[in-house]
Amino acid sequence: MHETLWFLIVGAVLVFMGVAATTLRRLPVSAAMFYVALGYALGPPGFDLLHLDMVADAHLLRTVTEIALLVSLFAIGLRLRVGVLDKLWMVPLRLGFLAMLATVPLLTLFCVYVLNLGWGPAILLAAILAPTDPVLAHDVQVHDPGDHDLLRFALSGEGGLNDGIALPFAMVGLAICAVQGADAGDVLNLEFAGSVVWGVLGALAIGGVLGWVTTHAVAWLRTRHAHALGLEGFFALGLIGLSFGAAQFAQTYGFLAVFAAGVSMRRVEYGASGGASPRETIGTVDSKNVEATASDPEKAHAFMTESVLGFTIELERIAEVVIMAMVGNVLATLSVPLFTWQAFALIVALFVFVRPASVELSLLGSDAMPTQRRLMSWFGIRGVGSFYYLAYSLEHGPAASITPLVPLALAVVTASVVIHGVSATPLMNRYRRLRHSES
Repeated sequence: MHETLWFLIVGAVLVFMGVAATTLRRLPVSAAMFYVALGYALGPPGFDLLHLDMVADAHLLRTVTEIALLVSLFAIGLRLRVGVLDKLWMVPLRLGFLAMLATVPLLTLFCVYVLNLGWGPAILLAAILAPTDPVLAHDVQVHDPGDHDLLRFALSGEGGLNDGIALPFAMVGLAICAVQGADAGDVLNLEFAGSVVWGVLGALAIGGVLGWVTTHAVAWLRTRHAHALGLEGFFALGLIGLSFGAAQFAQTYGFLAVFAAGVSMRRVEYGASGGASPRETIGTVDSKNVEATASDPEKAHAFMTESVLGFTIELERIAEVVIMAMVGNVLATLSVPLFTWQAFALIVALFVFVRPASVELSLLGSDAMPTQRRLMSWFGIRGVGSFYYLAYSLEHGPAASITPLVPLALAVVTASVVIHGVSATPLMNRYRRLRHSES
């Protein structure tokens, strides 16, 4: 009966979301809010079917979340369809690197001097909360590969970059937590700086090369020999696995490599399509002879990339269900209060002061308009990336130092899912009307 109930619940949820997805996009709510509530209802306060503990199940939670992040980062990279040297990249690069460099120290100082945390836990909590996650509010991300709106492109690109860039900050926090009496000066040295530079540049190079080589190789097999046709899902998962594995083997940042692989695959398609949109390049597909389109030299790249994107978007949606339900279930089994005065203070500090200050500092002299900057400041959404680094820290660090951070991090993620989920649709609708009136 227990298994039967699970089949009924999961089936009902998936069918409901498939039917209600269009309606939810018009309402000031996000699907992530529904998934969190579902996960909570499956816990002890509701059906009592699932008991996930943030500390005891850290390895499982980290593994599942890591897989979800890899799929999401690859899908984000595939959506960003501009040339590598296009100036549109400057804003997401600033947000991904410079805003991160501002967010972590500002949040660390707040945690030390207001929340009275030690320097190790403070740096670690700042690193956990630094990554942004536009996937949880679909109105905020790039809608399709032809979407070149600066706001959506910047927030999507930032989310693709900073999930990987947060790792060295987390490692510093973990190192200080692990060694009593250590400080940042004991960890931050030339060797560490070199490993960070190699971690970033090496990952981007590995992901970029693998994406370029494999995409060209499959397209060559299809157009020259009519081989390697179909099963784009296998190709997508294979490229994700190769990029992440190669980056980890080379001691670089795997998340960045997977994102770069997605960007590289899209860049190959962009060059092959000659600037035309993928839909224009593909044209009409004969349903009785799909392989003719897949092997057409003029259409093969666009058809393959769009097929891979469609597959990864479906996986991304399923991953969102799983991760947000896990967050909700962890909340249901939490044995300590979630929203304390420290949690409220942290939420206000991050959303109202630290995020806006970091965005403004990183975008000095950029082409972003004031309205776009304000929305970028507001939509620093915390979600899957923060949940991953929390589980990662619990798995690799001393529990005594990290366990007190669990309710604080989960409170911020929960607040972000609700507050940003409610505000995304009306604010982005208003932004679209403003942009339409200006054009």
